[in-house]
Amino acid sequence: MMTRRNLNRALVAAATAALLPGAALGQDLPRARNVVLVHGLFADGSCWLEVIPRLQAVGLNVTSVQNPLTTFEEAVASAQRVLARQEGPTVLVGHSFSGMIVTEVGIDPKVSALVYVAARAPDANEDYTALAKTYPTPPASAGILFDGDEGRLSEAAFLKDFAGDLPADKARVLFAVQQPFRKALLTGRTTQAAWRSKPSFYAVSTEDSTINPELERFMAKRMNARTVELKASHMSLISQPQAVADLILEAAGHLQGRP
Repeated sequence: MMTRRNLNRALVAAATAALLPGAALGQDLPRARNVVLVHGLFADGSCWLEVIPRLQAVGLNVTSVQNPLTTFEEAVASAQRVLARQEGPTVLVGHSFSGMIVTEVGIDPKVSALVYVAARAPDANEDYTALAKTYPTPPASAGILFDGDEGRLSEAAFLKDFAGDLPADKARVLFAVQQPFRKALLTGRTTQAAWRSKPSFYAVSTEDSTINPELERFMAKRMNARTVELKASHMSLISQPQAVADLILEAAGHLQGRP
């Protein structure tokens, strides 16, 4: 049943999409030479290891940023340093929390397209936490543990709610390299919304227990992104790497979009 709240969201998303000059659909994309990947919370740069070789196989120069997960400003700066080393058109890809980084950094002229993988996609100066609270709280949130200023995900929550569609032995390896985040990181807000001017692509994880899938759909629709839905956990980049790689390749101008 369509509630008044959901109807209002749909109308806002449709109105916003109609105003976007950078919509992905119907645009001729430049053929990118580079891909920059940014990881989110509860992970490190190795979470892209299943996707990277699929992009390198077509000749793309790929870099996985090691996000410090300290403050939003420092996380943005780490991505900007990597982006500065790229020569030519570059696709900027973010998973989970790093969708905020993509949204902020993506205004760089080198960035030819943005790809969000089960990722946050706030508007400029938007309170993402407030937006997320308008949807049911995903189960993973209850599994966040704090040691003073540092947060991490418990092993039980990681295996069930973060990487629930991965074999347990593989999920435990990812858990072992989980990097803690600082509380200050979560207070940052974007000052730019690159998706308003850049072609954007979004991979929704329909079985996500870390970010509500309906929130993902709302953000994707609001930015008028070329959207694919993957029957996957939050870690679709590990459980469905080919589908994620194909979306990135499409954004890079190496694949034609599929209906």
